[in-house]
Amino acid sequence: MNRPNKESTVRTLRLAAQSVRSRLFDLLLAVWTALFGLAVPVLTLLRARDRTIRAATRYWARGVLFGLKHVVGLDYVERGREALPEEPCLIVCNHQSTWETIAFLLLVPDVAIIAKDELIRIPVFGWYLRRSPMIIIDRDAGMRSLKAMVDESRAVLAQGRSVLIFPEGTRGSGKDELTFKRGVGMLYSRLDVPVVPVAVNSGKFWGRNLPYKRPGTITVSYRPVISSGLSTKDFIKAAEDAVEAGRENLNRTGGGTHDPGAERDRPS
Repeated sequence: MNRPNKESTVRTLRLAAQSVRSRLFDLLLAVWTALFGLAVPVLTLLRARDRTIRAATRYWARGVLFGLKHVVGLDYVERGREALPEEPCLIVCNHQSTWETIAFLLLVPDVAIIAKDELIRIPVFGWYLRRSPMIIIDRDAGMRSLKAMVDESRAVLAQGRSVLIFPEGTRGSGKDELTFKRGVGMLYSRLDVPVVPVAVNSGKFWGRNLPYKRPGTITVSYRPVISSGLSTKDFIKAAEDAVEAGRENLNRTGGGTHDPGAERDRPS
């Protein structure tokens, strides 16, 4: 067998192994989530407080990330975490994968994620999502939904929780031009809190068009804070530019290449 054929065989075997590891993770995720489903009647009977349910949700998320790291070989690293202010803020992040929805439960403990109402129909996950509680929006309700989103975000911030929004409205490929929906502009103009843009490249490893989850290191890049006082139009432009600059930097510097020695600053 000549060298090219050997390399092709090795590559085929490596890809097959990655696929098997991804499928194994999917199975373990289903079992892990089912275990938390068994806790639902107990938490309901005990009338568990929101904080208790959020703590259980973080424990679930920690298990998911543990499985990704040790089964799939998919880890993460944070850059610029010092940009997060001590006070509650609005976090604006591009959306490429299910990964960031799960990871932010740990990256920013007690965060309130603005999520579409389809998610609450997912067994187990939807129950925890509603009772954490997160901010659930009905995208078919138009302005009524936007007003409810602002009101609920204001109430959450008053409790000392930050708010996370994926302003594209759906998962992107990572190559599409960023276009933020009007809801993020309304939040900025009404909430009067610092805004932290965030760029992720999770789609390289757990993207909607990938046949399986890939090993590597997802990078979470926090960008400089955008202060209040801009017009809605100028804010949206500044936020899009900040996230796009972070995304381009990750692509340019090879962000996401596996680096076991990379420094991490992770909340407990």
